[in-house]
Amino acid sequence: MELTAAEILAAVRSALAEDIGSGDVTTDAIVPKTATLRAAMVVREPLVLAGLAFAKTAFREQDASLVITTNAVDGEQCEKGRVLLRVSGSARAILRAERVALNFVQRLSGVASLAALFVQQVKGTQAKILDTRKTTPGWRRFEKYAVKCGGGQNHRAGLYDQVLIKDNHLAVLRDAQPNAIAEAISVARLKQPKLTIEVEADTLAQVRQCVEASADIILLDNMSLDNLRAAVAIVAGRAQTEASGGVTLQSVRAIAETGVNFISVGAITHSARAVDIALDFEES
Repeated sequence: MELTAAEILAAVRSALAEDIGSGDVTTDAIVPKTATLRAAMVVREPLVLAGLAFAKTAFREQDASLVITTNAVDGEQCEKGRVLLRVSGSARAILRAERVALNFVQRLSGVASLAALFVQQVKGTQAKILDTRKTTPGWRRFEKYAVKCGGGQNHRAGLYDQVLIKDNHLAVLRDAQPNAIAEAISVARLKQPKLTIEVEADTLAQVRQCVEASADIILLDNMSLDNLRAAVAIVAGRAQTEASGGVTLQSVRAIAETGVNFISVGAITHSARAVDIALDFEES
């Protein structure tokens, strides 16, 4: 998932408006209009970078004449002490943009860094790490972009780009013949012939039904390792498999070794913490 300059600008402008409101009363009161500063955005802990364009945009929006130089790129592993960018010029402009610039980079780098940890854990297996729709409202594209920066892959962007038949959908069709899964796949294939069809399976019996009905992907939900291995054997390459449910850094390797194609991890976006990045002011 790639982000456009227009959507980055819109998000930054909204964040600046939220933060500055009618004006930065502290800065405007005590910092002379002519005062200048030079500052460096510095990494305080090892991380995978994401969102640097948001920071640059925040500073530019406050003063287009600010001089900004970048020393890293999104997706790069950055060690503690690494300078991500330097900015110099109007002190008022830098102070107004500081928090917004940091918020974007800290949050998105946190997502990228957590994604990278999961990717590292499954290295050497065929499993790919997927994100989910458990994202911050309004930030989905940004967080999914950050997942890509960390080496993960994007699952559905929303409800519109892939059919995912879950247990709640199947409950509506519980009386269908020969079974709810067969009926759901048949109807979905008819109405959305160009889209990938994934079906959630809670039991091995449902896995067999998914295979018989020609699901493209089978979501193996909250299954034990033994059942995951059994499901992969049942599928035997006739569909792709995705493990999901309560996946942690401690459990993901064992899940990957069952032979599944994908592992979806909601925690990458819903539980990633903001990493430690600071804006340090330097002497001119």
